[in-house]
Amino acid sequence: MLDIFKRQRQRYATVNPASREIPDGLWVKCPRCHEIRFTGELGKQLKVCARCGYHFRLTAGERLKITIDEGTFTEWDGDMMPVNPFGYTEYDEKLARARQETGLNEAVVTGEGKIGGHRVAVAVMDARFMMASMGTVVGEKITRAIERAREKQLPLVIFAASGGARMQEGVLSLMQMAKTCAALSAFSEAGLLYISVLTDPTTGGVSASFAFLGDIILAEPGALIGFAGPRVIEQTIRQKLPEGFQRAEFLRQHGFLDAVVPRPQLKSTLAQILDLHRSE
Repeated sequence: MLDIFKRQRQRYATVNPASREIPDGLWVKCPRCHEIRFTGELGKQLKVCARCGYHFRLTAGERLKITIDEGTFTEWDGDMMPVNPFGYTEYDEKLARARQETGLNEAVVTGEGKIGGHRVAVAVMDARFMMASMGTVVGEKITRAIERAREKQLPLVIFAASGGARMQEGVLSLMQMAKTCAALSAFSEAGLLYISVLTDPTTGGVSASFAFLGDIILAEPGALIGFAGPRVIEQTIRQKLPEGFQRAEFLRQHGFLDAVVPRPQLKSTLAQILDLHRSE
């Protein structure tokens, strides 16, 4: 009898517990509907939840890939890097960590490419890099992109995403608001087209400067857009804010945006606007 039981036990395979571990980043949970989705599948859907339409944030590289015609993008000023002008503690370490985690030198990527065959100057902000806060280099790169677009007589498309001014650079970061606005004023006087696309989140000094100066202002669905956060506003005015306050749909309803465009339709919408502008 003992021999029979031994033979039966030998039929079962040994499973290594380590082999059942799920690699990090393989699955992602939607913050809105809480459905768990395979990361690769989500990427094929432009990082838009198929169930509820929630728009996940894109990196600068992902944004350029789905917006700019393949093989047409040339980066500008990619080697520009910020410094620590006031010697803030741990700022250098934060910058180094952000560079390592994102592969970027700063929170914005600028350059020239084509959208639907139309040549454009483009700037894309990446919220992974210190929440795309606007410091001196971010402001300088955007200003240079605006000025180059004017020199080359190109339309300008900026994808805004930011938590506001970079506090570690103090008053120098606030100066970028005036600098970018001045560059856009000259750009507008030249009769050129500026399309601003507001993505999640667009707040603080960025929303108070170049983000809302577009000739045409678009936004992605559900994007948080405003200056101060809703919690700060409620504490200041001591009133409950309306449902959906500071979301793209609310701003569109109240006349602050021209359109809220789902991500799968955004490139074709931009191409149509550029085509109409060229035919004028």
